[in-house]
Amino acid sequence: MSLTILNNIAALAAENQLNITSSNLNSTLAQLSSGSRINTGADDPAGLAISNGLQANVAALTQSSSNATDGVGELQVADGALSQVTTLLDRAVTLATEASNGGLSPAQSTALNGEFTAIKTEINSIGANTNYNGAAVFSANPINIFLSDGSTSGSTTISANTGVLTTAGLGLAGTATATLGSTGNATAADTVTVGTTTYTFVAAANVNAAVGNVAIGANAAATLANLAAAINGGSGAGTAYATGTGANGSATAVFNSASNSIELTSTVSGVAGNSVASTTTGTGKIAFNTGATFSGGAAGGDLSTEADAQAALTTISAAIASVASTRGALGANVEQLQAASNVITDQVQNLTSAENNVTAADIPSAVANLSQYSILEQTGISALSQANQQQQLVLKLLQ
Repeated sequence: MSLTILNNIAALAAENQLNITSSNLNSTLAQLSSGSRINTGADDPAGLAISNGLQANVAALTQSSSNATDGVGELQVADGALSQVTTLLDRAVTLATEASNGGLSPAQSTALNGEFTAIKTEINSIGANTNYNGAAVFSANPINIFLSDGSTSGSTTISANTGVLTTAGLGLAGTATATLGSTGNATAADTVTVGTTTYTFVAAANVNAAVGNVAIGANAAATLANLAAAINGGSGAGTAYATGTGANGSATAVFNSASNSIELTSTVSGVAGNSVASTTTGTGKIAFNTGATFSGGAAGGDLSTEADAQAALTTISAAIASVASTRGALGANVEQLQAASNVITDQVQNLTSAENNVTAADIPSAVANLSQYSILEQTGISALSQANQQQQLVLKLLQ
């Protein structure tokens, strides 16, 4: 090889190799300091994409496990409240059984009915005031627990229904009375209040089936049916007022679609029935017979008499069965959530292991590389120094 001074090829080669060694040494130091094999996209582009996807799965599953835990907590709150309701209903069975027995004085009957009323008040209080994280536990809206692994196909929602908890819903509503009356045909803006819902008569041009509106005219069917359901305490829009049967003077409301009318028929012997019917004149407005009345109360609504107490036993037993059924359904939901949480825990463990295999640095190998590249860096610097000194030999020829 000839001696030249134009280019120092040996120095360039040594410098190039020294740069490669320094880059490898820096990468090794990054692995040892971070514990990760992939610290930049350039380290392993494919591995980085895989690890990021796995990390997203783990994040979604970890939060889903928390969601399931929160759901279990809320359902356990509901179950605890229902357990107390069962205890109250068990006491109500005792009271009703005692009140069904003859020989009680009026004062004793009043005392038993007073305690029964207090039990119903407490059940209503539990239903209205039980909450979890600031939200009512007992609601018509289901409790939805969302679980996901971060992908669309891996998402599911577990729904649990606590339902609204009231004595009326359990069939323990108390006796109620009211009067439907009119001095003539009803007109737009006239109202009828049943329970806590006010029904307002509207003009035929504004007929709709919304709760609280009583249509007048040919399209009255939907809202009149709702009014009848409210009076009877049956299914339909509106507030349930009373049942159509019972020994407390209940009246049954029957909707007649052919004539767009409501017929109120008393279930008590000797009391005349009353009707609420559409007129045949004018604009087809709904008319109430003057002084039309109805009274009602759910069977088992009180323990005032032996007959009432005996009827209450059946109603209370049905209420106990209803509460037990709800608790059973909630228990099944809790088991489902706990099983889902266990599966999620296993998934998190396995996905974390997979992500670790992709990204974690092999520490023993990295330590060995550190020693190798440290030595190569030192020898590279020495070689570059020697290469730079080699061209100085040309000066000897000029002496």
